[in-house]
Amino acid sequence: MLEHDRLYINGQWMLPAGTHFFEVTNPATEVVFGRVPSATQRETGLAVAAARAATNTWGSTPLAERADYLAKIHNGLTSRAEEIARLITAEVGMPLKLSRRIQTGLPATVLESYITLLGEYAFEERIGNSLILREPAGVVACITPWNYPLHQVIAKLAPALAAGCTVVLKPSEVAPLSAFILAEIIHDAGLPPGVFNLVTGSGEEVGEHLVRHPDVDMVSFTGSLRSGRRVAEVAAGTVKRVTLELGGKSAAIVLDDADLPTAIKATVGACFLNSGQTCTAHTRLLVQEKFYDQAAALAVAAASAYTPGDPLDEQTRLGPLISAAQRERVRSYIQQGIAEHADLLTGGAEPPDGLSTGFFVRPTIFGRVTPNMTIAKEEIFGPVLSVMTYKSEDDAVRIANDTSYGLAAAVWSGDSKRALRVARRLKTGQVDVNGGVFNPLAPFGGCKQSGYGREMGRYGLEEFLEVKAIQLKE
Repeated sequence: MLEHDRLYINGQWMLPAGTHFFEVTNPATEVVFGRVPSATQRETGLAVAAARAATNTWGSTPLAERADYLAKIHNGLTSRAEEIARLITAEVGMPLKLSRRIQTGLPATVLESYITLLGEYAFEERIGNSLILREPAGVVACITPWNYPLHQVIAKLAPALAAGCTVVLKPSEVAPLSAFILAEIIHDAGLPPGVFNLVTGSGEEVGEHLVRHPDVDMVSFTGSLRSGRRVAEVAAGTVKRVTLELGGKSAAIVLDDADLPTAIKATVGACFLNSGQTCTAHTRLLVQEKFYDQAAALAVAAASAYTPGDPLDEQTRLGPLISAAQRERVRSYIQQGIAEHADLLTGGAEPPDGLSTGFFVRPTIFGRVTPNMTIAKEEIFGPVLSVMTYKSEDDAVRIANDTSYGLAAAVWSGDSKRALRVARRLKTGQVDVNGGVFNPLAPFGGCKQSGYGREMGRYGLEEFLEVKAIQLKE
């Protein structure tokens, strides 16, 4: 049992005034194995005050010193990588083999990229008679989700600290435990008091208080569309800067000259990663009508490799969903797909064989899905793939763009120039061409109801910087 009874505020661990705790449940075993305290408005206010008091000193800290602190944090993350991977597997249910690479390896890579960037980025430039300065935005509230708990934190914290901002972090109360390890690492790194603060609690209480607080200059939020709308609404009261990453309904377009087996296998993998609990999951597979039967058979064959199982088993590729509520939500979407007469090719709403315990869902593929069906329009956040058909290249682009989201997409073609031409027409923040891999230096974020703002690389750094022009007399 991992029990935390204190919050990290102003460089020290502090007992909260309240007595409410959040329990953390292992989604594979349904056993409660941790708990964390819920901050009250008092502790949240103290965290903001500590961050505010530290802004001037941290914002004027030389870049080399900031980089040195980040390097110490990076060393702490890598030295505790196995511990963190196992903890996040227990919190979220991602198979351990993947957790080592994605849940711990990726955050370390992102953090390292900002250490390098601090030595390269031009915080000042001259344009004519103007000196252009890029200065820290100030106090930042980072509000993060449960599906990639450490990565989503580092994607915000690393550029914020590099920019010279101070941070109050509120991780998801569903998977908060890795944030406490991070706080321990930051404390051991000797980061000045108030530069980083950790408060846990619900979005309705702690999150809203942070967003509303007049001494918070900026909010960086990743989560659901509903919650993102609320963040934007509350933040408008103090006209503070907001970045939002709110999910997606990504399409993978397989053109008629693509390597069909490779494209289908990769799309299934991109849909089922983290049991489908990924905002960029490729959940709509678009194939030309004449290839439908072959594509459907390939998708079913690929899905057979994703048998749900114990995430600690090195052979497991599909773990549980995060909670009983999420499991029921995904099952209800599967039932909705059946009710709307999509063809159930594999999977279904019934519990997987031999898994009476744990929040598991069968990997599910629907065929003959049309754009007006619920499963084609709404983000399911589970291992559910919709196979759809198109008549022409223009039709494929139309269907892919026919969504309120705009986060990610994919294009597959035997002609790279053709694939790039189609990619340019897609209204999303990122497009993978022929299996192009994630680049931590490239901008990550979306358009439409996927949100606004960018993370990663210099684009992520610039979200935390204010631009000032000083006009000089020449």
